[in-house]
Amino acid sequence: MENWSNPSRKPRERGRAYDPYAHAEELGLAVIFRPLRVSHERWLPSAHTIVIQESLRSVHRRNALAHGIAHCVLGHEDDRPKHEVQADRFAASNLIDLDEFRAIARWAPDLEHLVAELGVTKRLARAFVAQHEDLAQHADLA
Repeated sequence: MENWSNPSRKPRERGRAYDPYAHAEELGLAVIFRPLRVSHERWLPSAHTIVIQESLRSVHRRNALAHGIAHCVLGHEDDRPKHEVQADRFAASNLIDLDEFRAIARWAPDLEHLVAELGVTKRLARAFVAQHEDLAQHADLA
């Protein structure tokens, strides 16, 4: 599990600069691509592996991997609803930088443009907005 309290650790890049593949490698996680029937990713704690739906486009693969990494870092052993919400919030905090969000939201004409520019799904954008009260004007995401 990643040590988030280590003050000597270099802060992780956020937003579009965040690289979940490098993060997974730092954590010693195996990332494999296979057909999945009911989800975009599966965290297999006993194998220290994240399985990503092989048919996903690259932006969705990135989001799914960030979500799987969140399950690992948060120590989740199952996918109960509470853990899914926590993983979405954690993934969103890595994939979305608050300053980038604000800058893009100033000119993006609608939700589709906003999430496309951020490189995230609507679900993760909603999880991000839910954590930031000052983004309440983006009610279409909440």
